Amino acid sequence: MNTQNGLPLDAYISPQFFALEQQHIFSTTWAFAGLVEDLNVEGDYLTVQAGLNNILVIKGKSEQLLAFHNMCRHKGTRLRDGKGKASNKLVCPYHDWTYDLEGKLLSLPKASREFPDLDKSCYGLKKANVGIWRGMIWVHPDPNSQSIEQWFSPIAPYLGPHKVETLIEPEDSIIIEDIEANWKVVVENYIDHYHLAHLHVGTLNMYDHKRAEFGFVGPHFRFWEPLTKEYQQDIKQNSPYPLIYDTKIEKLGTWVPMLFPGIGLAESESSWSVFLIVPVAVDRSKVIIRTKMKNGSALEFMKQSIRSASYWNKKVKAKDSGYDDKHGLGSANFLQEDIYVCEQLQKSFSSPFFEFGPSAEYGECPVREHKKLVWKWIKPHWR
Repeated sequence: MNTQNGLPLDAYISPQFFALEQQHIFSTTWAFAGLVEDLNVEGDYLTVQAGLNNILVIKGKSEQLLAFHNMCRHKGTRLRDGKGKASNKLVCPYHDWTYDLEGKLLSLPKASREFPDLDKSCYGLKKANVGIWRGMIWVHPDPNSQSIEQWFSPIAPYLGPHKVETLIEPEDSIIIEDIEANWKVVVENYIDHYHLAHLHVGTLNMYDHKRAEFGFVGPHFRFWEPLTKEYQQDIKQNSPYPLIYDTKIEKLGTWVPMLFPGIGLAESESSWSVFLIVPVAVDRSKVIIRTKMKNGSALEFMKQSIRSASYWNKKVKAKDSGYDDKHGLGSANFLQEDIYVCEQLQKSFSSPFFEFGPSAEYGECPVREHKKLVWKWIKPHWR
């Protein structure tokens, strides 16, 4: 088995390898669940898949967040889907077993006849861990896991000055993309410095890629790069949206870390985003992007858009004008450019002539490091 590239080809095409990742990586690390404002009042809830575990997060009494494995202790039916408000109790839709918001079993139909010896105190919902970090809600299937602060402590010094809690998420701004590629292909593209000046020559040319600073700290990838002098010298005019931090800071630029195993952040001068990569199948992924901006008026945003329009009209162009704007390479959209190349890579894996090529010594070093991390977690369990 050739792993000189850091991972065997099976890592991208084998359902068995994918199943091991779900069990040993995504079921044993902290997972992004949402933004703190998703749960506003007592009884609000959301659900999130964390590897093999579906987790239910509820806002309980005294503003406290609680997390449980989302399955009734009778048959295992999920108690809730998506997000919403659960009133003051949780009722299983299958047999009406009822729990309070702290996970205690309150009642069940025909208890004296059907379960005469049942001790309800032994059948509360199984707890999971929940934490808040940088304005985000995170969950871990193990209630006794390492704290969220400890897990992210290596990357904390390498993040932007953004005060995430003060920003707002524009209405109907969530982007969801289905990508026909393995989740690691998407992650590797995200952290590949080598491609930035080439694939995105017409879409990310406001950043000085040559001066980027990046590398792994613990299991997480840090990345920062400065703005180009042309963009920065008149940033208040050029920025597409109102600025969200003081541009007089020493390290003016954008922070784009990748939190292990697959949660990206994009912290720029005018927006803040979380880029969640969700493994769906060995050859399919879902990307969910949630973006926050300055808490400003519609008029302020409109004025900034008008001010910056001429700059962006001149700067943004398609990678290949030979394609129409519905094609990834003709879209003049960096996300669509990335999706296109990720899906093309995945297709090549099925060719009997495919083999991993050489890896760029500097620009693709992060890709090799992420492969090594995944292999470290999976190798003990791989055949």
